[in-house]
Amino acid sequence: MKLSSISLKLIKAPLKRPFKTHLETVSDREVIIVEAMDEDGLIGYGEAVPFTSPWYTEETIKTCFHMLEDFLIPLTLASQISHPDELPNLWSGIRRNAMAKSALEQAILDLYAKQKGFYLGRLFGGERREVAAGVVIASNDIEDAMRQIEGFSDSGYQRYKIKINPQNDLEFLAEIRRAYPDIPLMADANSAYTLDDIPHLQKLDDFKLMMIEQPLGHDDIVEHSFLQKQLQTPICLDESINSFHDAKSALSLQSCGVINIKMAKVGGWMEAVRIHDLCLGNDVPVWCGGMIEFGISRAHNIALASLKGFTIPGDISSSSRYWDGDIIDPEVIVENGMIQVPDKAGIGFAINEKRLKELTTYSKLYK
Repeated sequence: MKLSSISLKLIKAPLKRPFKTHLETVSDREVIIVEAMDEDGLIGYGEAVPFTSPWYTEETIKTCFHMLEDFLIPLTLASQISHPDELPNLWSGIRRNAMAKSALEQAILDLYAKQKGFYLGRLFGGERREVAAGVVIASNDIEDAMRQIEGFSDSGYQRYKIKINPQNDLEFLAEIRRAYPDIPLMADANSAYTLDDIPHLQKLDDFKLMMIEQPLGHDDIVEHSFLQKQLQTPICLDESINSFHDAKSALSLQSCGVINIKMAKVGGWMEAVRIHDLCLGNDVPVWCGGMIEFGISRAHNIALASLKGFTIPGDISSSSRYWDGDIIDPEVIVENGMIQVPDKAGIGFAINEKRLKELTTYSKLYK
């Protein structure tokens, strides 16, 4: 599959409402759109989703652009791969930088699927015709959080994730459970606790949560193994799952009962599918995490979530959750808690070129 060019577009848009956690408040979102073009003018799309500052991962927009421009794109164009499965080996000399690799791999896989006339998810065994949608409630104010839940309930979201920390968790969860005793509810701690908080965390068992996501250190697997034995509620690992090896270690140590697979964070489609297959073989449920992304990344996540092992609703909300206008056509819509999986070739969505141009702040073409 000969590539004629690869382009990078930096885009930026304000969120409809700030996304608040104890780590950071995100009001504007910046991402890098990757376009891979073949000799016939067919284009595949990927989206690099690090944040502007390194509060969530060590990658940032600037470091990601640097890795794409100075290393990954030149190496890829010079090699002229025949199949996307050659990419991990081609890039093996470049350590980590998972989000940069994921975005370029996404674009090339989208292009490859379009060349073959297949929906991208089907290339990896995806069978679902619709995927269950979950939504994140990110607020430091309980009244605001309750208003968000009420508003999102009209779309029938099948799972609600509330951001917590040791200062607000009991109040938030108690209030939500009083108003909504039966909604599927999980809590995301973003590493806000330590092992000294075990007695406090055990109190969360009373709220009948689906899971507690990443309560301990962002890079920890071992201490989560000890904590899981002290809790009735399953632990879900997110930040500390950055590779197949991490997932294998977590399962070996029984550090969690659930794994959140974020394609961007593990380096792309192929590593994400390896983790999915590992968890499926070990009867560990997985779900597809989100990164406050635009429509291209969201489309890749829908395709990933069509695989068999994704049995828990993921962070794949409607485009309107964050944006006044998305960069794909049609936009992603949640109806009765579900998102329809497209059947067109590639990611299954067209690009809204007008909207993409409006949001682009910088672009560069590489041949």
